Parts: sequence; C-alpha cells; structure tokens
Amino acid sequence: MNLLDSHGSKHCGNISQVKILDSTLREGEQSVGVNFTKRQRLQIAWMLDRFGVDSIEISPVVSESHRESLKEMTQAGLRAELISQGRALPEDIDTSINCGAEWVAMYHSVSDIHLRSKLRISRDDALNRSIHAIEYAKSQGLKIRFTLEDATRADPVYLAEFAREVALAGADRIGIPDTVGAMLPQGMALIVRTIKSFVDKPIDVHCHNDLGLALANSLAAAEAGADQIHVTIDGLGERVGIASLSEVALAFKVLYHEDRKYRYDMLSELSQLIASYTDRPVPPDRPIVGKNAYTHKAGTHLGAILLDPEAYELISPEVVGNKRRLVFGELSGKNGAAFLLRMLGLEATTANSQKLAAGLKKLQRGDLFDLPIEKEFKEKAGESNREETDANQHPNAPIQQAA
Repeated sequence: MNLLDSHGSKHCGNISQVKILDSTLREGEQSVGVNFTKRQRLQIAWMLDRFGVDSIEISPVVSESHRESLKEMTQAGLRAELISQGRALPEDIDTSINCGAEWVAMYHSVSDIHLRSKLRISRDDALNRSIHAIEYAKSQGLKIRFTLEDATRADPVYLAEFAREVALAGADRIGIPDTVGAMLPQGMALIVRTIKSFVDKPIDVHCHNDLGLALANSLAAAEAGADQIHVTIDGLGERVGIASLSEVALAFKVLYHEDRKYRYDMLSELSQLIASYTDRPVPPDRPIVGKNAYTHKAGTHLGAILLDPEAYELISPEVVGNKRRLVFGELSGKNGAAFLLRMLGLEATTANSQKLAAGLKKLQRGDLFDLPIEKEFKEKAGESNREETDANQHPNAPIQQAA
C-alpha cells in the first residue's frame, strides 16, 4: 500500500470558507507584455480590495519599482492582506521586511526535475534550505506561506514529508501549485487531501492553465479541503496563466450558491482596466467579461432570450457589469427579424418577419451587426413575444398573422 492509499482519507471542504488570493500584481506581471507602473499597481490593488478579495500578492524582489509599490500598498489602508513573495532565501526575506510586510510567501522547488535541472541540488539540500529560511523568517516575527513549487510532479512520499517538515518548522500556510498544469481535477483533490492528512495548516492552491484545467483543478482542490484559491484578473500569468478571478468568483455564486459580498459588477471593469494598462483588448470569447459572453445569434436562441434570458444565460450580464447583445444577420430567423422590425417601429407580422428573415439569409453576408439590448427594449420585446406565442405555448412557434 503506498502513501496515497494509506493516507488518502476523504476530506470534505467547506466552500463557504474558501478564500481568494489575487496575484495579478505578481503572477499577472509574468504574462508576456504585461508591466505595470507604480500608479497602476496601486489602482489595481484598490479595485481588487473594493471587489472583495481576501489577499493581494506582489513580489518586491523583482525591482525597486515593485518594492516601492509594496510600501505604498502597506500604507493604503487596504482591507485585504498583503502577501510579499520571494525565494526561500534570507536576502529575499529581508527585502520583504524592509517593505513593511507582515506576510511572506516563500517558495522552493520539490520536484526531482526542478531539483536536478533548475537548482542542481539534492532533496536534502532543498529541505534544509527551506527550513533555514522559515526559521529565519519566524525569528523576524513574520507570518509565512510556504509554497512547494512543482508539487504536482513531485514524488508523493517526498512531497508529504517536505510539507510536514516545513509545517513543523513554523510555516503558517502551505501552498500547493500545479506549476505546469499537469493535474486532472481528481488528482488535484487527492494531493490536497493527502497533504491535509499530514499537516494541520491552511492549504493554498495555485493552478496553471496549460491544459485549460485551472478552474476545474482549483474547484476540485477547494472541495477537497483547500482553504484559498489563487487567481488573477483574466487569468493572467506565466505562459497561459492561472485561474481567472471572474470565473472562480462566479463559480462560487452560480455553482455553489455562495452569497458572498463581492462586488460582482466590477468584474468587467477590472478586465477593461487591465486591457487599458496592457494594450491587450479583452478577447470577445473570454468567459463572463468578454463581449461574446452575453451575445446571442441563432434565431431559436434569440426567441428564447427575448422571452426569458435564463434560457441561455447562467446569470444576468448586469450582475458582472457586462451587456446583453443580439446579432442580426443570416441566422436571425423569424424571431430575430420580428424583434428587429419592432425596434425600427415597423409591423412585425408573420409575413413581414418571414420576409425579412428570408432577405437576411439570401444576402449570404453572415453577421451584419449586433446591438446591445437595454432593459426597456428587452422588456418590450419579451412582452410582444409572449403575446404572439400564447396561442401556441412555444417560443419558437410561428408568429401569428396580425389581424
């Protein structure tokens, strides 16, 4: 029987207690082409704090600019805890202290490939270096999160022993990153349960998105007992980034029915803020905050949306600061054509609607334009559609000929 079999007793995570740490100012700046000024970092920190994240992470060891940013943030009166990240080295710890940090997040590789190819040290050397750094940080009165870099590719026995030893040395939290996105959700959950069976410390998870599994792995870890999920705005980060703030926050609300006091209406604004600072437009198909997240095109979808948006929307776009849009063109069908006629003040009879739908299709020009649908237009269209479909009791039934 191996380690995972013998110590893999199931833990049931309490999702309501899972916190969010935003690393846009640390992991996010590792995205290609992303570099924030001091003023921009402070603005991002203010907005993240107002949104309601629990912690904000930054690495002062990167540059003098980052050190000054951390100093400014410590004096800004933020509610969120500030986490100062660096290597498991005394000099990095001193840098955090000089910036006024109370929490330090130190990391050290634990996978054999990192120890062999990146650091060229032994397993014993890695553990001894880590314990020495923790003892030094504790002697300075600091709180510590110790991150086991590349944990998901490490030998599980060594990983568990490493976690236990750094916890005994004084680490206050243990970080488990899926550094190269190598895990399946069930594997991520198993690692969290295993580490929790060896250490009685809060667990952070930091899941990379190399295979598109960052959100799934983060939620699986939370269900398994992880205490904090790391995110960035729009999932920024090294290579293809980590879990996205908007996706994790909305998953809590929609999938777990968690009524948290987040300012969800700021999500689109945060996304647009980063886009303006980085000159990288928000991709239209980005979940939740992208333009296409609430854009509807096919005729059957348009008919249903105009009757009841919940037919094709998990949550109203207003909740996240986005807008609903309808696309008009070749696929609009009679429902989209009828709505367009009404918006133009024309009679939306069956004959007129079908004639317009046929004309749009005959053009063979694909999508012609889209329109943001304000609340009054939506309500007017929905009421008209209800009147037209009452006799048939089906939103996609033929529109009745006007008397």
